[in-house]
Amino acid sequence: MVKIRMARGGAKKQPFYHIVVTDSRKSRDGRYIERLGYFNPVARGKDVRLHLNVDRADHWLQEGAQISERANNLLKQARKEIVQPVEAASA
Repeated sequence: MVKIRMARGGAKKQPFYHIVVTDSRKSRDGRYIERLGYFNPVARGKDVRLHLNVDRADHWLQEGAQISERANNLLKQARKEIVQPVEAASA
């Protein structure tokens, strides 16, 4: 079964997570099929906290991938951050 979940990286007390598509039988930080983005929970200043390719995540979900609860919350958050271009009214 294919899953969308988080793989931990970073140093001790400085977590950094990659959001990946992987086989559910692989270990948490093991080999993955595709990297969709990253999540930095300790981002400060101008550091990017969440970067996620929503189109590729939707593709994998349509293919039948299961998503973890935390990755699903991050996907919802990433969808909110996508700013739809506002069409200027032509007068």
